[in-house]
Amino acid sequence: MHREVVERRGWLAERQFTDALNFCMLLPGPEALQLAIYLGWRLHGIRGGLVAGLAFIGPAVLLLFLLSWLYASYGSLPAAAGLLLGLKAAVVALVLQALVKIGRRALKGPLHVGLAVAAFVALQFLGVPFPLIVLAAGIVGVAMAWHAPHPGPSGHPAVRAGPSAARVLAVGLVLWLVPFVAVLGTLGADSPWSRLYLFFTQAALVTFGGAYAVLGYVTQHLVVDLGWLTAQQSVAGLALAETTPGPLVIVLQFMGFMSGWNNPTPLDPLAAALLGGLLASWATFLPSFVFIFLGAPRLERVTREPRVAAALAAITAAVVGIIATLGVLLARVVLLPEGLAGGVRWPALVLASAVWLALTRTRLDLPWILAAAAAAGLGLQAAGLA
Repeated sequence: MHREVVERRGWLAERQFTDALNFCMLLPGPEALQLAIYLGWRLHGIRGGLVAGLAFIGPAVLLLFLLSWLYASYGSLPAAAGLLLGLKAAVVALVLQALVKIGRRALKGPLHVGLAVAAFVALQFLGVPFPLIVLAAGIVGVAMAWHAPHPGPSGHPAVRAGPSAARVLAVGLVLWLVPFVAVLGTLGADSPWSRLYLFFTQAALVTFGGAYAVLGYVTQHLVVDLGWLTAQQSVAGLALAETTPGPLVIVLQFMGFMSGWNNPTPLDPLAAALLGGLLASWATFLPSFVFIFLGAPRLERVTREPRVAAALAAITAAVVGIIATLGVLLARVVLLPEGLAGGVRWPALVLASAVWLALTRTRLDLPWILAAAAAAGLGLQAAGLA
């Protein structure tokens, strides 16, 4: 986006693009989608933001629905199992790489290291809810910067005016209520789809740190607390989401799809899965549009507030610990599928190590690395080594 929007087309200046990216990083949800919405809004208002955002996620939504159906219908076949072995092993390496990269950027001192360790312990061993961890980290950050001076105006030209906050909130609330009321009226308040819609809405509001952070939270709830899908299915979903364009948080659509597929009553499995996936996507992506249309006209004031920056830094540090819990989950599911007593699944470990080396030692693009991992997994399965 930077190359096209700033360097090639000149639609935004470098500072404007950087400020927009910083603003999107302050918000819960996928910052890449939010940046696309902002760029569309900056150029053509609400209509531009809607077109840019929908075009950004549309291909990923459609492709992941297809991949989800193929996985649910044929994922147990030997060929599919081999492909998934390679992709799951690649995901282990990808999460490890994300943990290292975010850790280097976020852990700037003893306080941030302490927040990361505390978040890991709280989520992994104490069962503290993910939203409370994010809230506590943000409060710590604000407290540490409470006496920071407020900077004056930057002198940059103001961004375009937008609709009133009340109007944006009202429209967003109506768009959120329509599917919820429809599900309540047809399937009931206690149906899995009503509960799923509320849960994914809650998850969308606390997804600081991107897909890797929120996936650990969603997996804990859907796999451990509710039993709507398995840990293996969760890891497979992340592997499939890595192969699609668009934001990685699209993995939540897969989680919704499989929740419906595994618990279809009283619907047909495919209908239940499609409904679950659609509700998950709607609840996940709708807030991003609302946040941008609310905050974009106020971008400069928000990004220049030192307390907001301190809160974000603290939350990002806590996210390092949260992503570490996802790494533990992946290692258990992919590398130790039968627990410590069953030993290490060596083919998966070898593949994960190879992907890690490719990510850190070569300049290969991620799609090529994923394709090679999938092919290697297929070869191991065919050779009877998987």
